[in-house]
Amino acid sequence: MTTASTSSHPARPDDEPVPIVDAHHHLWDLSQGHYPWLQEDYDPQRFFLGDYRALCRDFLPVDYRVAARGVRVVATVHVEAERCRDEQVAETAWLHELNEKHGLPRAVVAHAWFDRPDTEERLLQHLQYPLVRGIRSKPVTAPSPAHSVRGQPGTMQDEAWLRGFSLLERYGLSWDLRVPAWHLADAAEVARAFPGVPIVLNHHGFAWDRSEDGLRRWRASMAVLARESNVHVKLSEFGLRDQAWDWHANAAIVRDTVAVFGWQRCMFASNFPVAGLRISYGDLVHGVLRMLDGLMPSERHAVMCGNALKFYRIDPSSLPYSIHDEVSN
Repeated sequence: MTTASTSSHPARPDDEPVPIVDAHHHLWDLSQGHYPWLQEDYDPQRFFLGDYRALCRDFLPVDYRVAARGVRVVATVHVEAERCRDEQVAETAWLHELNEKHGLPRAVVAHAWFDRPDTEERLLQHLQYPLVRGIRSKPVTAPSPAHSVRGQPGTMQDEAWLRGFSLLERYGLSWDLRVPAWHLADAAEVARAFPGVPIVLNHHGFAWDRSEDGLRRWRASMAVLARESNVHVKLSEFGLRDQAWDWHANAAIVRDTVAVFGWQRCMFASNFPVAGLRISYGDLVHGVLRMLDGLMPSERHAVMCGNALKFYRIDPSSLPYSIHDEVSN
């Protein structure tokens, strides 16, 4: 895959390698599973980064390791990759096969719809696999802040959706929350209603509108969500449609996110291979480390490693080596 990098802050030769837990990445084998968005339904107009033709090929553990070469990745979390929804449990089973063969991922965030009659059945099927830690299920959202879908079927106010969501607490599962910034206040209502469900916001809440007004609205919405102590956030996916990856703008997003949530509830995530459309893995990691240079070393370690281990319940003693060690062997 061709990657674009605009990082002007490469790692110094004397930098001590930092252990990384990648809290969000994807894998797919187009010959083993059906991924409509990568195959027959390719549609760059609907994809938030625009053209994504470079993603329409296999991305397997060997590809991840090559991308992460030179970075001390010690564990990864796989988040469901929009595999065909009648293959939800098959994706989980396949990921466990990869773990057995390749040592990654170390945790799995699976998919299940919350508003379907078979929600509990699907959750129980996923829970037959020991690496499953949570669910990512995207609610119905509005296409822009000017539109409203509030209360419609599949939204975060839908009673059927909320009944399904309540099962997460019963079964000890977390929720990976992925919504545009104009739905963060809605997500805060869900978090407040279910304080026992650990929630992690994907991709910093998508600060897509980088205008002064847009960033002000994003920060205000993030502050509302951050009031709920069960909500965490992933420092990930800063790419914008048809724009290069911008160090200074993205550094401000990272620092604002940490300021709002506190370092204790932030975790690094690569979103590879998707983020590879804009930046290389190494530049992303070293860039985020520079963005966190105002933190103490122990705090940076928590953001880059420790917080994700705790949130996704990954046993540190189960990590005998860095993933990148196998690349050179």
